[in-house]
Amino acid sequence: MIHIAPTRDIAACRALRRAVFIEEQGVSEAIEVDDLDDQAIHLLATDNGTPVGSARLLVDGTIGKVGRVCVLAHARGTGLGAALMRAAVAEFRTIPGVTKVKLGAQTHALRFYERLGFTATGPEYLQAGIPHRDMILRL
Repeated sequence: MIHIAPTRDIAACRALRRAVFIEEQGVSEAIEVDDLDDQAIHLLATDNGTPVGSARLLVDGTIGKVGRVCVLAHARGTGLGAALMRAAVAEFRTIPGVTKVKLGAQTHALRFYERLGFTATGPEYLQAGIPHRDMILRL
């Protein structure tokens, strides 16, 4: 059974991010690990108690920023990523003053985020050597 909720288990989220971003995608640890985890809301997705996905939420004024969204390879294609994003948007809706949600999407995932209501904005850019575009969802 899938369960998605805010968590204080940052170690579990970091382990998922390590598996997906550093080990699978080859992102440098120096880029993936930063000093923002302590200020963030972390969402953890578990399958029968086992961590399988996470997302990091930051608030910057009226903007909710979703980042570090990851799902383990064996759990992709199950709807978990979409459920994780819906949970992130729902979490931002509970924070007074947040009027839009922003994220930097890897370009191969643009359609995934568009199906969730996000709109691409601005030019493509490289982050950790991976093409991205910013995306916005107005609340």
